Amino acid sequence: MSEKFRVGIVGAGRGRSYFSPFAAIAETEVIAICDLDQSALDQIGNQYQIKQRFTNYDDLLDQVDIVVLATPENLHVPQSVQALRAGKHVISEVTAAVSLDQCAELVQAVESSSAQYMMAENLCYQKSNILIRNMVQQGIFGDIYFGEGEYVHDIKSLHHDGQGNPTWRYYWQVGINRCNYATHSLGPVLDWFGERVKSVCSLGTGVHTDPEHAMEDTVLMLCKTESDCLIKIRIDMLSTRPANSYFSLQGTKACYEGTRGFGDQPKISIEGEAWQPFSNFESEFLPDRWTKPSAEAQAAGVTGEYFELRDFIDALLNGTPPPLNVYRALDFTVPGLVSEESIANGGTPVAVPDFREGLAEKYLAGK
Repeated sequence: MSEKFRVGIVGAGRGRSYFSPFAAIAETEVIAICDLDQSALDQIGNQYQIKQRFTNYDDLLDQVDIVVLATPENLHVPQSVQALRAGKHVISEVTAAVSLDQCAELVQAVESSSAQYMMAENLCYQKSNILIRNMVQQGIFGDIYFGEGEYVHDIKSLHHDGQGNPTWRYYWQVGINRCNYATHSLGPVLDWFGERVKSVCSLGTGVHTDPEHAMEDTVLMLCKTESDCLIKIRIDMLSTRPANSYFSLQGTKACYEGTRGFGDQPKISIEGEAWQPFSNFESEFLPDRWTKPSAEAQAAGVTGEYFELRDFIDALLNGTPPPLNVYRALDFTVPGLVSEESIANGGTPVAVPDFREGLAEKYLAGK
């Protein structure tokens, strides 16, 4: 293409992680940033030499082809819908939505727009998770039937700003009693299974660490997939402990266990044999773009964030759906939303609605 995609980043804090990979991609240029905090705008703008700086989202949309939404969760859908209606491509941070009504609204906007939408679930692009997916696809695990994902991250320090005022996380991450912010743990595991969750049952530990919040300290969610496989998700953003993400996978031929920290390393057992370091399999089963990276990938640091954005740009260039399109984004998001109902009813299983083509309208009509 003769001209580059003009990219605008909304949210100067989390948004700063996008500058380096976009700078490496030949077809893109970050030309504008937007944030309510003028000092943050100036700091990031000066650091990355971005001249167009906006505190108004509408003004940024007029200048760009692609918008990156690194904003609070509750803003992702209204900002995505506005961009899609304006014909702007959208890369949204997780989660895709904070309610079922928002899910339906987002799907309708994507289906009626000429622009593309992708949710930026970066853990699906983590090297170890890509390696597992490739090994599953090549039959190393046999038939997989059980997986686990855990997201343990004490974020109590992020619930208030420097002046003691509640931040968006105070309500949208820990102010609702459900398996909230579950895409980081569910997304990669569901990616390995290649299907969606049909029902969930969820329970919590009760409130022990921080009684100010509605969310229980640890919340577990058991997910039944369409083929009756089982996935266990743990979310804990309140317990006082080091941060960690843990994954495991069980198949008929092999099993994988990730790290729980303190010197642990990911490992795999094949056909019941002794554990082996998972890294032993990288040269054989990682995609070539990881093991033989292009000059562009090397310039970006050969990171999952780069490959995620590269896939999105390739989808735009080729006119194909991006890997984590709106339907897949909701496959990752909706189970956590409906877990609220399960917890409120003592762990009763709850059906997970599917918002694929045409079903968003049926959902809204049936309310």
